[in-house]
Amino acid sequence: MSVLIGKKAPTFTAKAVQGDNIIDSFSLEQYLGEKYVVLFFYPKDFTFVCPTELHRFQEEIAEFEARNVAVVGCSTDSEFSHWAWLNTPKNKGGIQGVTYPLVADINKTISEAYDVLAGEEMIDEEGNIAVEGELVAYRGLFLIDLNGKVRHQVVNDMPLGRSIAECLRTIDALQHFEEHGEVCPMDWQKGEKAMTADHQGVSDYLGSK
Repeated sequence: MSVLIGKKAPTFTAKAVQGDNIIDSFSLEQYLGEKYVVLFFYPKDFTFVCPTELHRFQEEIAEFEARNVAVVGCSTDSEFSHWAWLNTPKNKGGIQGVTYPLVADINKTISEAYDVLAGEEMIDEEGNIAVEGELVAYRGLFLIDLNGKVRHQVVNDMPLGRSIAECLRTIDALQHFEEHGEVCPMDWQKGEKAMTADHQGVSDYLGSK
């Protein structure tokens, strides 16, 4: 798996759906210099773990907005599948009420660029293209800073849902570091003591525990 930390987030232009609107040319470039971005991938529309994640992102959307973070979802489904799912009520397995954009990666190029594409294409002995497994996205999540650089990434296998609390904690840690120049130790929470990145900082921090 590629490690994108410290690198420019792969750029793309694709169709997306936001609310009832289909966007023909969606790009993360619109956020550059303006907003942080949490770009998360999920396997499929109309499935089981996926709607729990998409609804949780929506439930906490005000927390992301308060941190100046845009939330963007992406799967290998088409924009029409996204639109249909967004217009299906929650009690029928839909994600009606989700307001952030969902990108359609039907060509799999975005998932491949972020190296979260499951399955594998191969050429058989007769020269035919074959696929082992399903070409859908793992549960990848990428935190992209104001300069378009990836600062955090995590990738889960299909059955393993993610943690919104950890996502928000990581954003808080990044923004604390950017504002104060202090690094954030394990399990650090917003409002807690951080430390300077030197031996004295470590000693002071451990001595205060």
